[in-house]
Amino acid sequence: MNDWQGNRVFWDETLKHIEHQVSEQEFVMWFQQIQYARSEEHTITVSVPSSFYRDQVKQRYLDIIEEKLHELSGRPVRIDFEIQRAELTSQPAAEHNPSGNSANSTNSDNRSRKNGKEKTAPSQPMRHAPGLSQDYTFEHFVIGDNNRFAANAAIAIANNPGTTYNPCLIYGGVGLGKTHLLQSIGNFAWQQDAEKRIVYVTAEDFTNEFIRSIQENRTHLFKNKYRNADTLLIDDIHFLQKKNETQEELFHTFNALFDAKKQMVFTSDRPVSEIRDITERLQNRFTRGLTVDLQPPQMETAVAILNKKAEKTGIVVPDDVINLICQKITTNVRDLEAALTRIIAYAELVNKEVTVAVAQRQLKDFFSSPLQNNITVDVIQRTVADYFNLSTNELKGKKRTRQVVFPRQIAMYIARDITEASMTDIGLEFGGRDHTTVMHACQRVESRMRTDPTLEDVLHNLNRRIKEEGSRA
Repeated sequence: MNDWQGNRVFWDETLKHIEHQVSEQEFVMWFQQIQYARSEEHTITVSVPSSFYRDQVKQRYLDIIEEKLHELSGRPVRIDFEIQRAELTSQPAAEHNPSGNSANSTNSDNRSRKNGKEKTAPSQPMRHAPGLSQDYTFEHFVIGDNNRFAANAAIAIANNPGTTYNPCLIYGGVGLGKTHLLQSIGNFAWQQDAEKRIVYVTAEDFTNEFIRSIQENRTHLFKNKYRNADTLLIDDIHFLQKKNETQEELFHTFNALFDAKKQMVFTSDRPVSEIRDITERLQNRFTRGLTVDLQPPQMETAVAILNKKAEKTGIVVPDDVINLICQKITTNVRDLEAALTRIIAYAELVNKEVTVAVAQRQLKDFFSSPLQNNITVDVIQRTVADYFNLSTNELKGKKRTRQVVFPRQIAMYIARDITEASMTDIGLEFGGRDHTTVMHACQRVESRMRTDPTLEDVLHNLNRRIKEEGSRA
């Protein structure tokens, strides 16, 4: 038997052992999408659907996997990961329907099991919970590669609140669907049982309400409201930075609900590790369960989202117009929908057919990409310096310590990647360095990306923060 064939047997046997060591939900979530790819004598390469998925598996289970492989094979076997994006099937993107089937996801993606009973993706509620939007339902959420993991986690939570992935943190940039998924969980839970106490609140409103309760000597009512919730949904927890008393109250609320096995779901515009001035013990609570991220939609998903929105309005928007919008706008769902809304409003108000020429004329402001135009080397320097806890002067200065050189190279790489500045211009922005220094920095980052699996996520996080900073400029 060849080495790779033997390793395949050991891999399959390892999965069987792990399946009996972890819960069914854990195994479905973290192991069913790992695929054996190939192996050498001491290495097995497996494919996973995303960098986030890889990092989560490595953090949670890599030691267990490699220990079991060693035990079964009698020799050390290392696991290497490669990213294999899921291929879309019959349709480019799909929405969940009442049966839980999706045109571009497998049955295992859309279902979880509990006590031998199959749970399918929840359908659109016939009614919505008080304080929640009727548009924010699973039925209205279009699923693609950028959000499938998060959507399926939300569906699993809706089917088994308080038992599956509690707490859950959903993070991502502006306009990617965090609030939609959060309220979909609440709407579905309330549809199942209108007696359940579903509490949705933004972190800002939570803070303001807590302050008022102190001023009015009504903290007991505040605590009763939140600590007796069956499902607590808090939006935008990054707002809690530096609000120490509110963090303290949320910490105790969290403990009370967790001990009572009540479901909690939070959203943030960034990973908890990137939120400054949050107490360590509260950070630990946020990440105790499942953390999932949302990415900007790919072309196929964006087309499906706009087609669905256009269908709801009853206005015919040709495919070439939809494709044009999706090609030109790649930031987030909110920007895509805003562009389509303008086109639909134009068609309704002037009673004219929508054409590509009309779309180009009406959407010229959208297509001029003001977001990208606002991204300067200065914005990149400030964002990267803040991320690595440095000053911009250090990035531009002469220091050559490891703590400064690598962030400086990353900043140069990003500047070259997302701005129109030449290498000479970038070098001048970094203390008058020449273009060969910038070229070397870009080569160093590209080389390190091939050996450091975490660097891709660092660059992704920085790019997201830079674009958000640029949008505020």
